[in-house]
Amino acid sequence: MELWIPITIVAAFLQNIRSGLQKHLTGTMGTTGVTFVRFGFGMPFVLILLAVLHWGIGYTLPPITPQFLFWCTIGGGCQISATFLLVHLFSLRNFAAGTAYSRTEPVMAAISGFILFGEPVGPRTLAAIILCVAGVMLLSLARQAITALSVLTALTQRTALIGLASGFLFGLSAVSYRGASTALGGPNVLMQGAVTLGVVITGQTLVMLIWIALREPRELPRIRAAWRPAVIVGLAGAAASLGWFTAMTLQNAAIVKALAQVEMLFTVATSILIFRERIAAREIGGCALIVAGLLVLVLWR
Repeated sequence: MELWIPITIVAAFLQNIRSGLQKHLTGTMGTTGVTFVRFGFGMPFVLILLAVLHWGIGYTLPPITPQFLFWCTIGGGCQISATFLLVHLFSLRNFAAGTAYSRTEPVMAAISGFILFGEPVGPRTLAAIILCVAGVMLLSLARQAITALSVLTALTQRTALIGLASGFLFGLSAVSYRGASTALGGPNVLMQGAVTLGVVITGQTLVMLIWIALREPRELPRIRAAWRPAVIVGLAGAAASLGWFTAMTLQNAAIVKALAQVEMLFTVATSILIFRERIAAREIGGCALIVAGLLVLVLWR
């Protein structure tokens, strides 16, 4: 088994834990505060890891180049925006459906990879897009009667548009992170992933902290009050991100994110067992179509 496969599955599991805790935090703070928690409380863990890898194990720090910083900036900005949209989506739909909308990420990553790096979009990508669009439409219509008009307008609904935008930004950030990590050129995939994550998450933390201090200062005491679950969110998020960055150094970002759709199995279980939410049959069908479409990117090779 290729190394990126188990790394991706573990990262997907940790990401589900992080997303579930973020949904829980939406009851105690605003969307901006919940978005900040992912980065601000994850940064210390990443910096500790970097210190261990460099001073403890002896891995050398790769030189930082303008190309590396460019892709880190693009990826970091897109990830902040995508996370904000996803957290906002949790307040509009249940946990499983909200997460499923953003699961178009691998298709978006495949398209972004083609545009930015010339990576080809083959038949499997086209098939995946068709399945994913069908899944998103089914999710949009899960709570209403299916008519010709409702089918035609499904993808223009607010929740669908927010979810698709989140998926696009997550996909673009994934491709950007792969570009940043591979630009380092060594000394190994773990160090490349850790350095990329360290630079990105530090920048994200500073930008969001300044934004909150200037625009939403009331969020600061709410964040402090919820520091215990926030620490777990940060740890799970940092560990998941390290997994993504390492896997995407080894493999095409779209393929990594396609396999990561195993997270939907964890998500549905969390929605039912933890949040006690009722999942409509059509929502399950929509999730299944999205997962099937994205897995095509891995299985049809």
